[in-house]
Amino acid sequence: MEFTGQQQAKLEQAKEILKNLGLPPAQCNDRSAWVFLALANVKPDERWEVATAPLLPTYVIMDFIRNHYGKDYKPNSRETIRKQTLHQFEQARIIDRNRDDPLRATNSKDNNYSLNESIIEIVKNYPNGNWKQKIQKFKQVVPELQALYERTLQKYQIPITLPDGDVIKLSPGKHNQLHADIIHDFCSRFIGEGGRLLYIGDTASSRKEGGKLMYLESDHLDSLGVPPMSHDKLPDVVVYDEKRKWLFLIEAVTSHGPVSPKRWIELEQAFKDCKVGLVYVTAFPDRAEFRKNAADIAWETEVWIADNPDHMIHFNGDRFLGPH
Repeated sequence: MEFTGQQQAKLEQAKEILKNLGLPPAQCNDRSAWVFLALANVKPDERWEVATAPLLPTYVIMDFIRNHYGKDYKPNSRETIRKQTLHQFEQARIIDRNRDDPLRATNSKDNNYSLNESIIEIVKNYPNGNWKQKIQKFKQVVPELQALYERTLQKYQIPITLPDGDVIKLSPGKHNQLHADIIHDFCSRFIGEGGRLLYIGDTASSRKEGGKLMYLESDHLDSLGVPPMSHDKLPDVVVYDEKRKWLFLIEAVTSHGPVSPKRWIELEQAFKDCKVGLVYVTAFPDRAEFRKNAADIAWETEVWIADNPDHMIHFNGDRFLGPH
C-alpha cells in the first residue's frame, strides 16, 4: 500500500517517540505507531503540538487509522491491537484505561484508552522542544505512576469472603459485583453453612488479562463426578451444598443471557456424570434486568434478584428449590 509523504513522515516520527520512551521493538512497529497517532489525535498534515487526549474505544482508533493514514485494519484485528499494543502502552503508563470511569468492567463495550498528561506534554514539545528531557523525567516517575495506578485499581476491587475466611478480590464491574452478591447474599440465605464455593470466575482476572479463572476447586469437582472443562463451559459460580448434596450452577446476568433452554441442555450434558443433584439458578442484579430476560429462562430453574435478596422465583417444576 502506498502512503503519502506526510503519512509516512508522521509514522516514522511516532516510532521515534515510542523508541525514546523505551518501548520494546514489538511496540515500536507500524501498528503501534499508528495507534499512538490515533491516541494523540494527530493527523498527517498537523503539527504534534495540536495533540489531545480523547477517550477512544478500540474501534474508534481503527477508524482514525483508516480514515487518516490509509491503513485498513479488519474487525478481527481489534484483539491484536488491544493485546499487542494497548496493553503494553498501559503497562508502560503511556495510556490510561477508562479515565472517565475506573469502575467499568474490562469486558465492557465502552472501554476506552487515552494518553496521560505526561505523554501529552512530551508530544506537544516534539520535535523541536525539550521533549527528550521530558521523556527522561517521565521515566524517573514511571514507578510512582505505576504504583498509583495499582492503588487506584485495588481501591475499587470487590472483596469476596470465602467460607474458610479467606478473602479474594475481583476486578471492578457490575458483573463481578453480582458475583459478590451471590456469595454474600444468595448463598447465606438459600444454602447456608453447608455451602462450599467450588468455582467463581472474574471478568478480568485482576485486570492482567489472564482469562476468566479466579477460584477453582478442581479436585472437589472431580470427586462429585464433574470432569475438567474449559471455563467458558462452567457457569459463573458453582457452589456445593454439602448437607443436601446439591450442586448449585449459578449464572450471573448483567449482559449475557440466563439459564435458557439451550444453556440448560449444555449444562446437563457437561454435568451428566455428576453424582449429586443439580440446581440451576439465574441471578440478576435488579428487576429491570430480569424483565429483559424473563422470556428466555428455562423451566425447572430458579431465579434470584440481588436487590430483593430474600425471595426467589421458581419457574414451574414439581417443587420449590432443589434438583428436578
